Amino acid sequence: MLEDEYPVTSLCWAAGVSRSAYYKWKKSRYDISKREKENKKIEELIIKINEKYNGTYGVKRLCSYINSNTEFKVNHKRIYRIMRELGVKSIIRNQSYKGKSWSGKIADNILNRDFSSEKPLEKLCMDITEIKMYNFTVYMNAVKDVFNDEIIAYDLGFTDGFELVVKTLDKIFKFPLEEKCILHTDQGFQYTGKEYCDMLKERGIIQSMSRRGNCWDNVPIEIFFGHFKAELIYLLDRGITYEDLSQKIKNYIDFYNNERIQLKLGGISPVKYREKYTKIQI
Repeated sequence: MLEDEYPVTSLCWAAGVSRSAYYKWKKSRYDISKREKENKKIEELIIKINEKYNGTYGVKRLCSYINSNTEFKVNHKRIYRIMRELGVKSIIRNQSYKGKSWSGKIADNILNRDFSSEKPLEKLCMDITEIKMYNFTVYMNAVKDVFNDEIIAYDLGFTDGFELVVKTLDKIFKFPLEEKCILHTDQGFQYTGKEYCDMLKERGIIQSMSRRGNCWDNVPIEIFFGHFKAELIYLLDRGITYEDLSQKIKNYIDFYNNERIQLKLGGISPVKYREKYTKIQI
């Protein structure tokens, strides 16, 4: 290249342009190339996720996934444009981005503190808790079965957005949920979005929510988080790596479900209680 052989100042003088104009032009070429590479990566991820999840990821979920799995950030308009160019359509109808908005649905408190249940997978409580370490912060979304206090699903993530909740929902949707199963949460933004509401509605799951600022309405999962932090998190070296933390959490959940006895269950563990009174396998 000429700039490798001659000073930039001389080249600019010969071309009749300023140095600032030259560098602006050079940067624009770099930015275009960078954006093209990003678009190529976005295309690959959209195709991959669309095939993996059978077209169930809409624009917002794709946007959240891509932002969590790439070094660059994108907005929903860019995702929508690339989906159109690829001819990719999701089963969930994409919203029109012309000013429409979903203000968030606050469901009724259907559970209403009735924490008794005669069957597994009839009443479930879900919530997210924050886990802070020296070098990172992670969030845990967990689901507890009111029937036997078993943690039937959980997931960890570095953000507490809807993507974290989706991973947990994908797990519980595979279980033989009771007809008109109730899934209770607080009024967190993750649980009030349209996609969340639609996912429950499509599967016949009844959405229930605590009253604002009332943790007692979701006390079963709050009690679990209390034990979880007192018996594990607060005892850990805060310099722990994410990999080690993840494994210790997995071990604790296994212990909590299979070994930790509960007086309310007659002095046996949640799994043993379920196996004693039902034939349902989780």
